[in-house]
Amino acid sequence: MLETIIAVNDAINGFVWGIPAMVCIIGAGLLLSIRTGFIQIRKFPSACKATFEKMFHKGHVEDGAISPFQAICTALSSTVGTGNIAGVAGAIAIGGPGAIFWMWVSALLGMCTKFSEVTLAVHFRERNKTGDYVGGPMYYIKNGLGKNWQWLAYAFALFGVLAVFGTGNATQVNTIASAIDSALLNFDIVGEGAISTVNLAIGIIIAVLVALVLLGGIKRIASVTEKMIPFMAALYILLALGVLALNFQTIPVVLHDIVYGAFNPRSVTGGVVGSAFICLQKGVARGIFSNEAGLGTGSIAHACSNTKEPVKQGMLGIFEVFLDTIIICTLTALVILCSGTAITYGQAAGAELTISGFTLTYGGWVSILTAVAMCCFAFSTILGWGLYGARCIEFLFSSKVVKPFMIVYSLVAILGSTTDLGLMWSIAETFNGLMAIPNLIALFLLSGTVARLTREYFEKRRRSPEAVE
Repeated sequence: MLETIIAVNDAINGFVWGIPAMVCIIGAGLLLSIRTGFIQIRKFPSACKATFEKMFHKGHVEDGAISPFQAICTALSSTVGTGNIAGVAGAIAIGGPGAIFWMWVSALLGMCTKFSEVTLAVHFRERNKTGDYVGGPMYYIKNGLGKNWQWLAYAFALFGVLAVFGTGNATQVNTIASAIDSALLNFDIVGEGAISTVNLAIGIIIAVLVALVLLGGIKRIASVTEKMIPFMAALYILLALGVLALNFQTIPVVLHDIVYGAFNPRSVTGGVVGSAFICLQKGVARGIFSNEAGLGTGSIAHACSNTKEPVKQGMLGIFEVFLDTIIICTLTALVILCSGTAITYGQAAGAELTISGFTLTYGGWVSILTAVAMCCFAFSTILGWGLYGARCIEFLFSSKVVKPFMIVYSLVAILGSTTDLGLMWSIAETFNGLMAIPNLIALFLLSGTVARLTREYFEKRRRSPEAVE
């Protein structure tokens, strides 16, 4: 049975992340970039300014909405997670250092893709029966493309519900358990024989905490994430910069390997990774796993924002991808490659590779801080994806099934902490690809709407700046 599941998953994965998928993902980002005049580059300073302004702005938030900064933190809660830690490590191990170059390329285009998704999500959002704002790909497909495309909206929502259990929960909890296990073993607090019991306890505790937050609704989720995201991002960035400072002499060689290895991975990996396409595929796939540009999921959180200007919220999406992939994923890659940690190319790897990079530089004591950082990363991701799953299942059925879904979703944490999830990572990647297909189709078809909204917003701001502030 397991062999059949692996074979089926490999076949689907090979299709959804094959050449057509790469063309569609990069093509969508390129098309949207051209139609918006490469807004992610042209207006990047404005995106940064808008994000930092929202960090300190405490205005009135209407019922059923959250602040723009809470929206970006909720979206970041799902993107700044194990994709930055385990996902980057996996991309390097399977695709070589060159995979990071293709991660950068996908992120540069993904900044505009995310901008477009957020803009469309806010523009086409609705109020549900409880008065909350709801939006995302299923809503901009439903309200932007008409009745003939309704099936595409339901396809996205269905794949979204299936994806959240693996991408958003089980793999995240597994990373938390691995980080805590590593810290406990390094300090001889527990022996190998007690790890299974520890992992069960971790799963139960996380399941309870997740349920307490998710059942409180979007307001409670946003309240938790706006406090966690700045803290955990700052902690991780400082730790990573310390590794680079202590290994600064290796940075030029590593950067050469990343760029050169993107086109000739065999020379950098000792012949283990021989295909440039595998390098590209893993870089793009794990980049999307991290920043979700192309999946459309982050726009679900942004649609809850207390804003009247879709494009202005879209600008926060540009910064979101920049922080997630260009900053945090790059720092993770440099920690692994500059620290000299052993990489077995061609074999799957995860968070343990990143942890090794930190411990080789600082010593075993840092495993405590990396465990704290990774627990925060993964826990916030669980919350963000819990919201996405709730919105998807509400779209498929009704708001009545949301609370039962959240309870089941919370309990999956126990499975994630106690099971070997080697196959789950691959299945999660497959469902991410399946979610991307309907979203990318919608982005192609609605690219004209994005271009029009962008043009109208900046024309309005030029005529009357105070009207769009």
